[in-house]
Amino acid sequence: MNNLPKCVCRVNLKPVLRNFRLNRRFSSSDITTPSTVSEQNKIVIPQRIERGPTDILNALSSTVGFDPTASHYKYHDDPFLLPMTILSKKSYAMAQEAGRKAARWIRQENATLFQHKEADPPVQAFFPTMIYTEESQVEATDLQKLIENVDVKDAILVYSLLKKNNVEVSQEVKQSLLELLCFFNHEESLAEEYIEERWFRQGGQVKGRQKKSWKDFELAEQLFHEIDSKQSVHYCALIRGMAKYIQVEKAWALYQETIEKNILLDTNTFNSLIEISSYLKDSYDTKWQLVCELLTAMKNQNLKPNIGTLNAVLQTITSIGGHNNPRNFALKTLSEFKKLGIEPSLASWYYILSIFCRERGPTSHVLQDIMNEIENKEFSIVDPKDTLFFVTAMEVCRNHLHDKDLARRVDSLLHFKDNYNLIGDSNKESAYYRHYLSILCSTETLETFMETYNLLVPNIYIPEAFVMENILKSIDVNCAIDYLPQIWSHMIQFELIGRENLLSLVLQIMLANPPKDPEMVDRFTVIAWDMFTRLEELIAAERRTQANALSGVMLGDILTISCRGKDFEKSEKLFDKINNQQNAIVGEPKLEGLRSFIQLCIDERKPSLAITCLQYCAENGFPETADLGKHIYNSFTLDEVLVGKLKRFVGDDIVKENVSEVKHD
Repeated sequence: MNNLPKCVCRVNLKPVLRNFRLNRRFSSSDITTPSTVSEQNKIVIPQRIERGPTDILNALSSTVGFDPTASHYKYHDDPFLLPMTILSKKSYAMAQEAGRKAARWIRQENATLFQHKEADPPVQAFFPTMIYTEESQVEATDLQKLIENVDVKDAILVYSLLKKNNVEVSQEVKQSLLELLCFFNHEESLAEEYIEERWFRQGGQVKGRQKKSWKDFELAEQLFHEIDSKQSVHYCALIRGMAKYIQVEKAWALYQETIEKNILLDTNTFNSLIEISSYLKDSYDTKWQLVCELLTAMKNQNLKPNIGTLNAVLQTITSIGGHNNPRNFALKTLSEFKKLGIEPSLASWYYILSIFCRERGPTSHVLQDIMNEIENKEFSIVDPKDTLFFVTAMEVCRNHLHDKDLARRVDSLLHFKDNYNLIGDSNKESAYYRHYLSILCSTETLETFMETYNLLVPNIYIPEAFVMENILKSIDVNCAIDYLPQIWSHMIQFELIGRENLLSLVLQIMLANPPKDPEMVDRFTVIAWDMFTRLEELIAAERRTQANALSGVMLGDILTISCRGKDFEKSEKLFDKINNQQNAIVGEPKLEGLRSFIQLCIDERKPSLAITCLQYCAENGFPETADLGKHIYNSFTLDEVLVGKLKRFVGDDIVKENVSEVKHD
């Protein structure tokens, strides 16, 4: 944003001021008197308002509003290039950042070839970084710069070179290096500009109990032990690093050491110790007892708790089993921190939902109380777990309470001012809208649901297979076949045509709701034939085995719909596949499809093809073959050859019965 052209911020005020002067109407209050001249000549300078580099753009954006039909700015505004699946969205976004990484690598590897100035004044981020090796001559200032730039790997290398060359490093720099290593666990951090990689990397994290990932006996612990007179800041840094990466035994041992040496810790260090309380104790009473002991220790050291303390306590309570005990502990905690004037963050409410709305626990309406407390409020990131609130709240609305009105309130809060920044990563955003659409689909009228659906799909959310299945079932229940062509086109866009259950459901809807409108009949025929051709292409592309080929039931349903549309050419091709590839087709078509095809042959005056279909019915043991043969015989004037074929499949009795009936008449 800092590199925007200057013309964006230029506003020509001369026409505005000229029009203001011309259109202004003077009143008696505009007439100045000698007594008011001095007052008018007094200049009052307003207070300066800090403006950010994007304030004007935000102001312009607020006049336009949000357009749900527009794709995200990171995708090209071309309907043929927009990604239409979750995987393609991820690949598209990651490919963009891969291109940036490639450009940065080329710039780094060929620094001598790029001598032009990208910006004036120069931006340090555009310059190639210094490359350090074992032979590099370094100073303490190099280490300090690397720490400031959060370059973990090079900072470790430079410190080892300084130590090797007996270069003195100040205690302040050592402390900064210790904090850097503890925070990142000796691993290189991801640059801030790679937003998409950070987005999808967070989405790939597994939710649940974390495992130990602290790197034992590395430079952080060596730095700590090298310090002769250890102070509070050294213990705080190492304890918090070990607690963050679940090295609970060593973190607790260091805490015990601080007690023995009467070393005071800070509030955030106690917060990290409270967070790992569930790893140190097993039973719920010992966990709660340990939390109380740590809070008492904070009080004895005259430390004031903060929002991190509240969230750490609530996080520990979520690991306590049962129903009544964790609820009582949570309510007591909220009450105590309210007395201290500490307002809960969204992470706090997320923990409350986790405690009260457990999968196998009793129903709780605590979310309604939470919404009454936080509705129409704007939030900012206070705790990393703040991003878990909205997806959890929507999941509670769907699975725990099944309350569409509450779901609407949660969604309104999400879109209030800048609260959407707390939606979380890509997986959380997708899960949020999955729950949201699912509950609306099962509770709202189909027309109201489709209004919300059209606002979200496909630019904001791509429905998963089971969400699409719920939508199709709702269309079937409401007999709302007008929406079927749109849903079918979305199934194609979202690459869901490989789901046999969805295809069967689409066919079931078209069979159970025969349209009266000729235009809709033609649309159904197009959908059925499109389904057949796409499945054929999919089978050919994936080289499916016989067991995974098109089923006979599905082919029969497609044949029935084609016959209803009076499309003889397509129906003939479908029957040829059913008849000629019997060994490659699993199962048999339903009689309804075969009967419809025979009737279409009668309408098109194709007796030979009708008898071929009758032969298929006879060979596959359909008990209705005789009735079909009788219908064919009565519908055509057959020659001797065709009558002979008919007798072979249904017997002479059918023909004799028809002859006797004619003589009797």
